[in-house]
Amino acid sequence: MRRRAWQQRIARTSIRARLLIASLLLVMVALPLAGTGLAYNFRDAVTTAFDDRLESLLNVLLAGAQLDPQSNELSMTRSLGDPRFERVYSGWYWQVAGEGQALTSRSLWDQRLPTDDIQGLAVSEVDGPRGNRLRVMERDIRLPGHAGTLHVSVAASREELDREVARFEWLLSLSLLALGALLLVGLAVQIRWGLAPLRRMHANLRAVESGDAESLETRFLPDELARLAGAMNGVLERDRRLIERGRHAAGNLAHALKTPVSVLTTLAERFPDETRDRVQGELGRIDDAVRHHLARASATGGGVLAGKIDVGKTLAPVLDGLTRMGERRGVRLDAELAADLSVRMDAQDLQELVGNLLENALRWASSQVSLRFYPQGAGVELVIEDDGPGMSEAQREAALARGARLDERRSGSGLGLAIVEDLMTLYGGRLQLAESTLGGLAARAWLPSSPVAPSVAES
Repeated sequence: MRRRAWQQRIARTSIRARLLIASLLLVMVALPLAGTGLAYNFRDAVTTAFDDRLESLLNVLLAGAQLDPQSNELSMTRSLGDPRFERVYSGWYWQVAGEGQALTSRSLWDQRLPTDDIQGLAVSEVDGPRGNRLRVMERDIRLPGHAGTLHVSVAASREELDREVARFEWLLSLSLLALGALLLVGLAVQIRWGLAPLRRMHANLRAVESGDAESLETRFLPDELARLAGAMNGVLERDRRLIERGRHAAGNLAHALKTPVSVLTTLAERFPDETRDRVQGELGRIDDAVRHHLARASATGGGVLAGKIDVGKTLAPVLDGLTRMGERRGVRLDAELAADLSVRMDAQDLQELVGNLLENALRWASSQVSLRFYPQGAGVELVIEDDGPGMSEAQREAALARGARLDERRSGSGLGLAIVEDLMTLYGGRLQLAESTLGGLAARAWLPSSPVAPSVAES
């Protein structure tokens, strides 16, 4: 379960985040490897140069070592030319030892370098005076006229070598950190620049979704995205044609069925009472079903592609007609619409939404119905209240669940609430039924400022 959650989280990671993480991992792996290689090569080069210097001093020492054949005593005929060999415990030492004799530099004072039997030139590291770590270059030689072997050594403290290596590694670390930061910044800029066409395409798609544009722009996109945008434009245009054709077909079907149903209803009046009631009941069910599905078909339109409409102008004819209907029934309709109120919604759908809710309120009201339309949060809210008998909490829940009339004594098919719920689903809105301050029922419909795709709304 946890593994699946991680897989889902990784799958939802944005392209930008994926590229940044990949770049970060690349920098974190490549730069330490490069730094390790550079530090190793520098340490090897510095150590080799240090050893070459020791070997040069050893050669000078070999050339200056002499054994007196008469007294059999060792002596040094030339100086190594470095004053550190004269300073006590300076870290630089030389020694010539053989047959119980030892000739040493002044810097070695009363200490001695270890001697081992070796073959040829050898390099080792030992602990010298005062615990200093020494790098020793040594060699065994034989002098003419002398049967014994002389062990010649030159030693120098590793402190200078280690200090130079440490300084290089410190500078290398700072340089790699700075390089890594610059690489990450450069890669972030590159990623942002590379994904800029996708951001433009996303903004363009949002404009199409909100109704501010009819199609995706293809002129300023790379060839790959331009072809994709062109294909999407073709799909959008085909959907528009299908939606418009579906609405026209729904209207034509409504007109085509209206006359036969009316004729059959009239003919049913001639039947006997028992037969007439049954036929009229079945015709009523047919009429209700036709109206229900045609109304839903007409409400299912280009909600996602709807443009911005003026609420006042759109609802003016609906409010005018329903106000007159209320006056005939003795019900006053008070409408309060916020100034310059607009909503992204198909005009016909908005009229259908408000018309159905207002008709229901006028049908049940005793004397007063109020309508308020105003901005609310990230959308707009419509509140319609009446002073009728209202509904209990259980009845309100049942009405929202079923979308049907609860009192068969009143006229009406009871399809209005079902149509309103379909419109709420289409535009990603919310519908609530509550107790009205006037004593009856209050219907609250909230719609987002930008329409939501049907697939999102239905989920």
